[in-house]
Amino acid sequence: MDSSEENDADLQSQIEEIEALSSIYGDEWCVIDEATRVFCIRISDDTHQPKWTVCLQIILPPDYPSSAPPIYQINAAWLRGRDRMTLSNSLEELENTGESILYLWVEKIREFLMEKSQSAEGPETGKTMTTEEEGHDYDEDDLPDYSVLKLANQSAQLFSDASDDEELPPIKHGETITDRRSTFQPHLAPVVTPKQVQRVLNNLYENKKIASATHNIYAYRIYFEDKNSFLQDCEDDGETAAGGRLLHLLQILDVRNVLVVVSRWYGGILLGPDRFKHINNCARNILIQEGYTDTSEETSKAGGKNKRSKGKKAK
Repeated sequence: MDSSEENDADLQSQIEEIEALSSIYGDEWCVIDEATRVFCIRISDDTHQPKWTVCLQIILPPDYPSSAPPIYQINAAWLRGRDRMTLSNSLEELENTGESILYLWVEKIREFLMEKSQSAEGPETGKTMTTEEEGHDYDEDDLPDYSVLKLANQSAQLFSDASDDEELPPIKHGETITDRRSTFQPHLAPVVTPKQVQRVLNNLYENKKIASATHNIYAYRIYFEDKNSFLQDCEDDGETAAGGRLLHLLQILDVRNVLVVVSRWYGGILLGPDRFKHINNCARNILIQEGYTDTSEETSKAGGKNKRSKGKKAK
């Protein structure tokens, strides 16, 4: 079978799978963009009285299911840290090239939510509630982020090319900042592949203290010299807009091949906009500490001068 015939077969399989899912899940299933094969489904532990709910967003690549898995993103304000990693790993374990997988993913997520419902408090009373955004309801917090999915679609090949035996980069931990009982701590690792990003995150979540943080916000930038382009992404982990602000800081400083994670342990007092200041100050401090930028360069940037950092400086 040539490539065009294989693509036609993949498209037909996708159409049949989407029709089946739409029939099974009804209003829970949503078409975001038919042309680019972007879909979303809301999954809960209980249809009538849901306690735990997530939104699974999906892009179907042209070569799914024959040779590529779907690209996905799981959105829920309460889903973070070890829970997010456990759920993502369980989905990836189900991947089987050549077979339609979405129904199995949905039911695996529902099974995860049902188990969580039986063993823990609901997100409305648990400590994993978004601390600074408690007035928002689910619909506003977890609207599908099509731009993030589009980025994932563009960079999926880079992730799939990463070796399974990538070396764990050295991880550095910075000084904490404490304000009104909230504590912030930065972590940094040099990374040159997406697989290294995942390995660093997995390693951090193995630390019980870091895994117990209310939020673990991160951003990374990887520079591909042969393509003269960046692969970059970020994660709020429930702290709305914090990941994007952190990534913006990395862009302003023009640092590259680095992952920065900022853990926040919420102390019960809302900090308002100050929380973003502390997150970015933590990130700046550890970037300076590890030689990715310096105070004089930062001062020039703050003054509006166009001085650029080309990467980590030699020590």
